[in-house]
Amino acid sequence: MRLSKTDRECEARACEHKAEQRKTSDSEGGICFWKVSIWKEADTMTIDKDDLLNSILESIGRIESIKLEDIPNIDLYMDQVTTFMDRKLKPTTRKPDEDKILTKTMINNYAKNDLLPPPVKKKYSSEHMLMLIYIYYLKNFLSINDIQSILNPLSDRFFGSTDGLSLSDIYKEIVDLEQENINSQVRDIIRKLKKSGEAFEDVEDPEDKKLLTTFAFICMLSFDVWVKKSVIENIIDDTLGSKKEK
Repeated sequence: MRLSKTDRECEARACEHKAEQRKTSDSEGGICFWKVSIWKEADTMTIDKDDLLNSILESIGRIESIKLEDIPNIDLYMDQVTTFMDRKLKPTTRKPDEDKILTKTMINNYAKNDLLPPPVKKKYSSEHMLMLIYIYYLKNFLSINDIQSILNPLSDRFFGSTDGLSLSDIYKEIVDLEQENINSQVRDIIRKLKKSGEAFEDVEDPEDKKLLTTFAFICMLSFDVWVKKSVIENIIDDTLGSKKEK
């Protein structure tokens, strides 16, 4: 099983302390990387639908969405939590047969490292589930300290709140914002694919050109990821007061 950098950090800290073809998802209640009608969006664009483009759209379309109403309203034991998350988020993994969504060790380490409020009598509420979903996505590109800086204020103010906004309300609002943005994200990916395909126009060898244009596409996407990650880290440092990891 492959662990993310954040999970490896969590395990290290715990030791120190002794420690399907794309499913259709409704637009209501999904999580941070949800599915919408991507294929319809692509159909409106005048592009050559080559194998790479189809593969890209297929991979986005397979991303699993957890609707708010699908999250159990009853408290769950650890085994039930991992089973639910595994079933709902398995399509988001790169290697579904090898990668684990969340393990007992991961969840225990999140609680030990203050990423997740502790369970009550070994049971996890729907609010725990929402926090675990955020952690699952954020851990792919942020450190433990950064995730703490983002989620701890949220948890302190709204976890278990019975007056005003709840974590469920926040979850739905965030999802709605992201869903409004997904089509522009798809268009941007397609734009980068087309732009990279126009690079290295003087290269005559077809294999070399394919290699170089693919490399250019990866670099364009990577630069975009790096810029957005840098912006997130700056927001955390300037606004949320994260302690920089040495």
